[in-house]
Amino acid sequence: MKIAELRNKTTDELKKELLDLRKEQFNLRMQKKIGQLPKSHLIRKGKKDIARLKTVMNEKRLSEKA
Repeated sequence: MKIAELRNKTTDELKKELLDLRKEQFNLRMQKKIGQLPKSHLIRKGKKDIARLKTVMNEKRLSEKA
């Protein structure tokens, strides 16, 4: 996920994307606990994507206040 793509999305699209990423992160954690996660690097990638998304959402929120 690229930051430029996120900045072009609306707030509602970002919220939906965040929800999707959190669901995926939950599923990856469950797969890890069960022992069925073949690509463990996806957990770290998901965390970074969520942080990136929250940063863009915060930027948009602050720009709306100004």
